[in-house]
Amino acid sequence: MEYSTFGRHVAVDTWGVDFDLLNNAEFLQAQMVEAAEACGATVLSVQAKQFEPQGATVLVLLSESHLSIHTYPERGFAALDCYTCGETVDPQLAIDYMLSVLKPTTTHAKKLVRGMGELQVVEPEMKQVEFV
Repeated sequence: MEYSTFGRHVAVDTWGVDFDLLNNAEFLQAQMVEAAEACGATVLSVQAKQFEPQGATVLVLLSESHLSIHTYPERGFAALDCYTCGETVDPQLAIDYMLSVLKPTTTHAKKLVRGMGELQVVEPEMKQVEFV
């Protein structure tokens, strides 16, 4: 079987996020798994680390690639990214889910289209959608 090399990689810097949300690795882990499932990805494993005195990192390994967050609660900052290979899983949906959870006041985002030759940089449409 031959697989497509096509992939999308969405990277977002978020600012103005509540300290307590960003300083809770256990909460972020649960939300990141939900985000992966919301975009239709297959979760293989999860690693989470709570730092002292503050901060967290969560990495969700996906069959399609990965979803990650690195937080700096003292700055109200989180760096999010999601990369998925193939056509069926849209990483933007995972990012949108996390934005609905974090509710940042400011976001800066780029989307890379990968695996098709020259990398293409696209401005993603960012949404803070409500998931049920």
